[in-house]
Amino acid sequence: MASPLLQGFTEIRPSRPIGKSIMTVTPTFVRFNKATAAALGYPAYVKVLVNDRTKQIAVVATSSKSDSSIKFSKPAEKQAASITVHNDALVGTLSAYFTFADVPEGEISYHTLAGEVHVNDKAIIFNIAQSETGIMKRRGRRKAADTADTNTGTAA
Repeated sequence: MASPLLQGFTEIRPSRPIGKSIMTVTPTFVRFNKATAAALGYPAYVKVLVNDRTKQIAVVATSSKSDSSIKFSKPAEKQAASITVHNDALVGTLSAYFTFADVPEGEISYHTLAGEVHVNDKAIIFNIAQSETGIMKRRGRRKAADTADTNTGTAA
């Protein structure tokens, strides 16, 4: 039973903001931030569509039974970070829409695109023309030659 003091008040239910949906395209992988997975409802599979005429990319939640499905997200409670896709067909098709800068070894040229979420269609549309370009350090294990350069300390 509610207190008479609080009669007439309406409860405000806070919802966590999802944030911007971002796709990063490189010559070797495509990465989606966690907000993209959240906006789509953390689907296990998506399909990626390209509209050549409008220069747009759509990411749509789908099932594993779809011919063009790509493994995507873990369930919400287990999806801790961004999603990186190394599917050769997807990377090759998307990277053809971009020009990547020549960069020194150990760096990667990339394009980021902010998406427009369409909740009712469980889809996110990315405009290729609105991409931003940049260069980032390569993640992952270093080559043996790189680690030798950093191990110049002397024993005591």
